[in-house]
Amino acid sequence: MALLLSLVLGSLSGVQLVGGDHRCKGRVEVRYGGQWGTVCDDGWDMNDVTVLCRELGCGPAKVTITGTLFGPVTPKDQKVLLQMVGCDGTEESLSQCEADDDVFNCRHDEDAGAECEFLEIVRLAGGPTHCQGRVEVKFGRDWSSVCKAGWSFAATKVVCRQLGCGRAILTRRCCNKATQGQGDIWLRKALCSGQEVRLEDCLSEVWDHNCTHNEDTWVECEDPFDLRLVGGESRCAGRLEVLHKGEWGSVCDDSWRQAADQVVCRQLGCGEPVSLPVRRRFGRGHGRIWLDEVKCSGSEQSLEQCPHRLWGYHDCDHQEDVTVVCKGQSWGGWVGMGGGAGRGLPLGVSPALPQQ
Repeated sequence: MALLLSLVLGSLSGVQLVGGDHRCKGRVEVRYGGQWGTVCDDGWDMNDVTVLCRELGCGPAKVTITGTLFGPVTPKDQKVLLQMVGCDGTEESLSQCEADDDVFNCRHDEDAGAECEFLEIVRLAGGPTHCQGRVEVKFGRDWSSVCKAGWSFAATKVVCRQLGCGRAILTRRCCNKATQGQGDIWLRKALCSGQEVRLEDCLSEVWDHNCTHNEDTWVECEDPFDLRLVGGESRCAGRLEVLHKGEWGSVCDDSWRQAADQVVCRQLGCGEPVSLPVRRRFGRGHGRIWLDEVKCSGSEQSLEQCPHRLWGYHDCDHQEDVTVVCKGQSWGGWVGMGGGAGRGLPLGVSPALPQQ
């Protein structure tokens, strides 16, 4: 039975394309009921892709393709959440389209995919990764450098966010001859608050300047943030690890509270955390301890938004590694959660956890 998502699936709260070589291409995933899941390709057509591309702020729809072309492989415990999506192509988001959330006989080999035009308007050039480099903006068909005098750290925050990188680290004037720009210098000044999603969302003004390429803007963002739970029986339970500078490392439990568990479970699409004042060990981590003194309010969309000490600074050992268990995961008579030292508790003393 087709139902209006905006009325019935009110908790549809996110859309993304996963596994492509840019954010406008990949397997379609939606966030519904606190978890990320895929969309069945039954009924999926170019009208649906058109709406998806519009919602993501990408260019025009190019093609509808199978989601199985994009890795990593969909986890077995991730659900197919929607089927028979029926947009007419005029909607602003998938939440305004008709769809069926009672998915029947649709497996992950039928996941929907999509590709939109990728409208690149800002990039970081000349750096070691796409998250570090000289700021360049696109005007028409040409790329221009940006003068540091017309740039702010708030604009850097927006660029880091737009490029899918981590938090903004620094903005400085550059460059030596090997890394400075060669073409035009942008004739506008970006007036960002730092909260915008894209640089084009910022106000700007015409700016006459006499800058040279010795005053080009250099920006550095943290690497793209990622996290995982390891050592458990599913991706929704285990020892917490975060990715930084291409290396996975543990998180120390100093100042860790259930609010931080909520952020982790939400970010992984695993529902709510188990609300018991104990935790189960999932083995000690090895190598780096990346984060300490993580203090979340519980409202953050990503753990990286929670205040914490500088990356790599801590006074912990791996006996204090954070572990997290989200609802839907049972542990053969034991359950647990991250935050503080504790002992395992028999499942029989608490209501059984719902399976997802």
